[in-house]
Amino acid sequence: MHRVTITLDDDLMADLDRMIEQHGYQNRSEAIRDFARAGMQQAAQDAGKAGGECVAALVYVYDHAARDLSSRLVNNFHDHHDLSLATLHVHLDNDNCMEITALKGRTTDVQHLADHVIAERGVRYGRVVMIPTDPGAKPSAARKRPAHRHT
Repeated sequence: MHRVTITLDDDLMADLDRMIEQHGYQNRSEAIRDFARAGMQQAAQDAGKAGGECVAALVYVYDHAARDLSSRLVNNFHDHHDLSLATLHVHLDNDNCMEITALKGRTTDVQHLADHVIAERGVRYGRVVMIPTDPGAKPSAARKRPAHRHT
């Protein structure tokens, strides 16, 4: 680990301390590490939309009774079968269902599929979270583990 010293104005420090308390962090270092990772992930996601590979979670809530919506959603995923890894379906209440789909592929293709799913009439809420991947990257020495295969 490296020790880093930063200077923050009083207002920003007060806001940071409020967030630390709200999220239940034990100390500032732990919180700042998580906030830095989240900011870096968001920046990478924004940059990744231009291209490259990613894994993603597409989360959406929809009205299960909306006319032909289930069929349209299934058709969207069949049209992009190479991107979809798995889907979790949750019944929220009498009218609403939530689905969480794990995706993997080019960021432009993943974003395209997500946009089409979220834009379907009857989908009430949707968001995609993309995490860029670099298939050629080697793990750092600190994180090296015995090799295993993913199929």
